[in-house]
This record gives sequence, C-alpha cells and structure tokens, in this order.
Amino acid sequence: MRTFVAVEITNQSVLDSIKKLQASIKIDAKAVEMQNMHFTLMFLGEITGDMAQRVHAQLKTIEFTPFDIDFEGVGAFPKPRFPRVVWVGTKGGAEKLVALAKSVEDRLGPLGFYSDKPFKPHITIFRIKNRVGDITDKLAKHADEKFGIQQVNEIKFKKSVLTPRGPVYSDLGAIVAK
Repeated sequence: MRTFVAVEITNQSVLDSIKKLQASIKIDAKAVEMQNMHFTLMFLGEITGDMAQRVHAQLKTIEFTPFDIDFEGVGAFPKPRFPRVVWVGTKGGAEKLVALAKSVEDRLGPLGFYSDKPFKPHITIFRIKNRVGDITDKLAKHADEKFGIQQVNEIKFKKSVLTPRGPVYSDLGAIVAK
C-alpha cells in the first residue's frame, strides 16, 4: 500500500480561502481537492501491511503539544518559471512543523525511511502535468496573501490509492498531541 505521514488541513475558513485562491489563478493544472489538503511530513511509498503496523507503532511514540500555523504566501516548485506544483506556505508555526517532520524521520529512520530532501512546510494546491509557462506574475499577486490560522493537534498516518480521478486518502492511524 502507498503511504505517507501528514498533518491535515481541517480549518474550514482556511480551506475556503484556498478554494477562492484556486478559482482566481487561471492555469492549466489540476486543483487539489479540499479533502486532500495536507502537509506531507514524510512520504513512505509502497509498504506491506506488516510494515504499516511497525510504522504506526513508531509514530505513536511521538509526543508534541498543539501549536498554531499561519497560512501565508503562494509559490511554485521547482520555480514559478517552470512550475510542477503550486503551493500555499506558512509563516508562524513553520519551525514547529519542521520539528514535527524531523520527529517523524527520527522515529522512522530505524525502519529504513528517510526524507529525500529537507522538509519545506507547504500545502500543494495545484499539480501541473503540462508546461504552462512562466506563472511568476500570477503568483506575485498572492505573495503576501493570508489564508488563516489552524491549530495542529494531530498527525495522520495515511494510505493513498491512485485513481483516474485523483488520489483517495484514508487513515491508517492518528497520533494526537498531548
């Protein structure tokens, strides 16, 4: 099964703000659906059911206290001139999200899971398959836009099933803040 560890976006006003942004940016891209908005703390890829149990057991050892994150700014990976992904970023709380991702990697490292690149807190809002050209100007209008605040109070261990209409996510486990 294809798996990852995430913090879900559950604040409806944040989701509504992101949906408005998606409607305002006119590009040839697939918008990420609201129920799929999340921070990927670590992508694990294909694992067995046995490994999923081991991963969940390790994740349950993570302890953290609830914290707030501010959603602010828009950008693209790898860069706005050649975008593959458009994202919403974070300001306040970003360092705590980075620390949480580090905790996930520390716990899952002994099982053979490591991040292939440093964690950069962002929520993917568009996936771009075809070349769309330079979208710097379209994103610049939203560079300082604020989308709201959400409290992070749980981590989710998720399963992803790829379908022709997009991924379908389901929970394999949850780790609640103390």
